[in-house]
Amino acid sequence: MDEFEIYDRLNEVFRDVFDDDTIEVDEFTTADDIDDWDSLEHINLIAAVEQEFGIKFKMGEVSTMKDVGEMVEIIMSRI
Repeated sequence: MDEFEIYDRLNEVFRDVFDDDTIEVDEFTTADDIDDWDSLEHINLIAAVEQEFGIKFKMGEVSTMKDVGEMVEIIMSRI
């Protein structure tokens, strides 16, 4: 799986979690860029990403992740 496929799959996860078909994430996307991305939705998002890719994030990774680019780097290192 390459980086482009990961972003395609992440776009679908983000659209589902935030119920917004217009979301397009990239490496610089942060919680400030998406309405309703608060701490509760962050937990839902992490769970959905873990399920989509069959991985588990470490607690330290979840709390220090700054943007979607870092999320993709972690996903790529686990698949």
